[in-house]
This record gives sequence, structure tokens and C-alpha cells, in this order.
Amino acid sequence: MERIISYVDAVREATDLEMNRDPSVILFGLDVDDPKAIQGTTQGLLAKYGAERVFGTPLAEDAMTGVAVGAALAGLRPIHVHIRMDFVLLAMNQLINMAAKSYYMYGGQMPVPLVVRSMIGKSWGQGAQHSQGLYSFFMHVPGLKVVAPTTPYDAKGCLIEAIRDNNPVMYVEHRILHFQKGPVPEESYSIAPGKARVTAEGDDVTLVGISYMQVECMRAYHYLADVGIKAEVIDPIWLSPLDIDTIVESVKKTKRLCVVDNGWTTCGASGEIVAQVAERLQGACEFQVCRMGFAQTTCPTTPVLEDLFYPNAQTIAAKAYNMVKGAENHWLPEMREDLKTIEFKGPF
Repeated sequence: MERIISYVDAVREATDLEMNRDPSVILFGLDVDDPKAIQGTTQGLLAKYGAERVFGTPLAEDAMTGVAVGAALAGLRPIHVHIRMDFVLLAMNQLINMAAKSYYMYGGQMPVPLVVRSMIGKSWGQGAQHSQGLYSFFMHVPGLKVVAPTTPYDAKGCLIEAIRDNNPVMYVEHRILHFQKGPVPEESYSIAPGKARVTAEGDDVTLVGISYMQVECMRAYHYLADVGIKAEVIDPIWLSPLDIDTIVESVKKTKRLCVVDNGWTTCGASGEIVAQVAERLQGACEFQVCRMGFAQTTCPTTPVLEDLFYPNAQTIAAKAYNMVKGAENHWLPEMREDLKTIEFKGPF
């Protein structure tokens, strides 16, 4: 019988397994030792491993990221937790000019085995400075790996892989995913970089959903199935390195690609995926592409504006429907109760 646990439990379990296996793994960040324990992802680890290996930090992202980089250079394997990716921006010099470049600049003699956990996405009206998915910034930089697991299974396997990697890894968690549940083996396992997963098969249109948008793409798959359209859904999992081959093979079959992102479409992850597919398939076959994500405006706070700003299963299905039918049909599926969006539950 499959063991079902939450995304939160999967993250905590991966951390616990690696801290138990390797005494060089340490965990720190703002509120990792708080009773709420970062949604529960660090619950019980302080009591088990002690304050030398699990500790809270000041509100000083740049300085504490410097500590994390230095600890990694000194032979430890830090997991540095940022509650929000928005404020990783305060540590960009440490991550981009130090962590990402040390291995190259020192001829492979100075690896930086650092995991940076950070959370993205809307919750309930946090708007401009607390809702941004900025992982495309890090995809741009050689020397950094970027992973955005969707399922509890991948959350555990990808975190174990990231901790064991000798390169700095940006581990991206959409806060709504914390409330997902799914089958997760009890034993240790890893999800290797650079391999996407086909989560639903079809031959009419390819939907690529990044992080939480994978969940919305799977819901869109069911809306489309109701009207006889078979979508193929792909979860990239690792954004850098990116498995473009799996996506290209799907588009060869469907001739239509819609990439759905948790960030702005301009210069975003969706644009990179579309560009790589276009480079690979231009001249080989005719195909359509589209991107869905944030309009070029600041993240709003009100529920009414959020409904317009963020892609959801219904709007994704409508876009795919128009690609297949070849025209603006103004079709929008009615909400199915079994396909409702998960609501954010707090605490931040």
C-alpha cells in the first residue's frame, strides 16, 4: 500500500534523512527554529540535531548567505532557508558572483555544495513584494542549478539530490504546493537533474506547467478531455539543467505548445522553453507556441485582480482549446467542483 504524505512532510523527511546520513549537512535561516517551523518543513529537527546544526538567523539575507557560501567552501553542506524568494534579491552578489563562480574560477578545486530553499507564489493578497517567482533570474547564471518540484515525491527526491550536489542549487517551493499530498516512499531516493516527466499523454496540444502551474495544467487536461481534446502535460521539474528533449518530442507529435509559468512572460522561463523548442524544430515541422504567466505589471493584492492576473485551469484550457480549434472561440469551461484550486492556508 502506498504511503501518502504532504509536500511539507516530504521536505522535512528529505532534510532529516540527509542530516542523519551526513554530519556535514546543516540547516539554517529565518525562523527554521520557530514553532511554526517554516510551514512545518523544519519541525523537530532542532531537537534532534541540536543548535549547532539547526539554527535561526537574523533578518540579514546578504550576510547570512555569505555565511552559507563560506560554510560550503569550508566543507559543510548548508541548507539555507529563505521564507520568500523576493528577498533572495538581497543576496544576489553572494549567489551569482561568489557561489555560482567559485568552482570555475578555482579550476574545480572549490565546490560550493549549497542548497537555497525559497518560496514563491500568491497566498492571500500579499501582492507586489511577496508573491514573485524569480527563478528565471537564476536560470540565466552558469554554475547554479534550479529545481522547482511539484509533487511530494519530487519534493523529497529533488531535495536529497540537491543536498548531495557539489554545485549551488536553488530549490523553489510554491507555497500552495505545501498542501498537496501524494505517494512518497519511506526510503531515501533522488531525482536526477535534467529529466522532465510526462504526467499525462495526449496528441492534440502540449502543456508545460512549471511548479504549481503543473497542477493547474493537470486540471486543464481534464477540462479539455470533457470536450474531446487530448492534452499532453509535462512537468520540467529541473529548470536548469532543462530537459528540452522531452518537450521537443511532445511538440513534434502535437504541433502545439503552451508553457504556463509562475512569473512574468517577458524574459521568463516560459520564453526560454519556447525559444529552445523553436530553435530545435524550425524548418522541421509547422507548430504553434504560446506563453501564459504574469502580464507586465506588478503582482496585485485584491482577489478580483488576482483572478485576472494568475493563470488557472480554466484559462489554460481555454487557451489550449483555441490553439486546437484555430480561432478565438471564447470558450471557458465551467468550474468543476472536483477541480477547484487549492486555497492557501497560511501562516504567512
